[in-house]
Amino acid sequence: MSKSAYVHSVETCGTVDGPGIRYILFLKGCPLRCKYCHNPDTWINEDGEEKSVDEIMKEVRRYKSYFQASGGGITVSGGEPTLQADFVGELFKQCREEGIHTCLDTSGYCEIEDVKELLENTDLVLLDIKQIDNIKHRELTGVENIKTLQFAKYLEEQNIPVWIRYVLVPQHTDDTKDIEDLGKYLGTLSNIQRVEVLPYHEMGISKWESMNMDYPLKGITSPSKESVEKAKDILKKHNLEVY
Repeated sequence: MSKSAYVHSVETCGTVDGPGIRYILFLKGCPLRCKYCHNPDTWINEDGEEKSVDEIMKEVRRYKSYFQASGGGITVSGGEPTLQADFVGELFKQCREEGIHTCLDTSGYCEIEDVKELLENTDLVLLDIKQIDNIKHRELTGVENIKTLQFAKYLEEQNIPVWIRYVLVPQHTDDTKDIEDLGKYLGTLSNIQRVEVLPYHEMGISKWESMNMDYPLKGITSPSKESVEKAKDILKKHNLEVY
């Protein structure tokens, strides 16, 4: 029987979550509670639409010509997709067999043993490192960053290409020392292809309000262009490709 997962939504022609044109599958369920999360409706998995690998593959095949023309493929995001690792592993295995590029968009907050098979069929990982300072990470996300950093090291050991994503949040992730420490850490990893500095935005507020939830970062606005460029310059000092 085909494995199944709880699905939040699908984007069929995404262009920012990996190379080329991508089929992006957003899964339900997340162990983090990021204060700037713009999809808090993904946190709980039980109310998602259950779909099988066979059903998703049937949809994905419709876009193979776009993938081939653009160098794209499938990206599985969330929520946190490693919570449903068996499903993603089987999905990626079938994609690989059909020559479809596979990308995992994750916080890396998982047990390594649970995702080894999944990673065997993963071409690229988009890894969110929310904060390099463990105490600040816990304050921002509700969990420590130890698992994420262990995951990053494992990816290097397996020589799996990684794009790092770092959301620049004023008062939470824009401290010069924190960014310097992040650059030092990333500079020790040989498999980092690029680092993306993503300016925090307030687009998620409406969803929090629609769910009758208090938005924790109310009053914090997007960082200035100067602040974003400063963060990029710090990271570039560590021989990283920064965007």
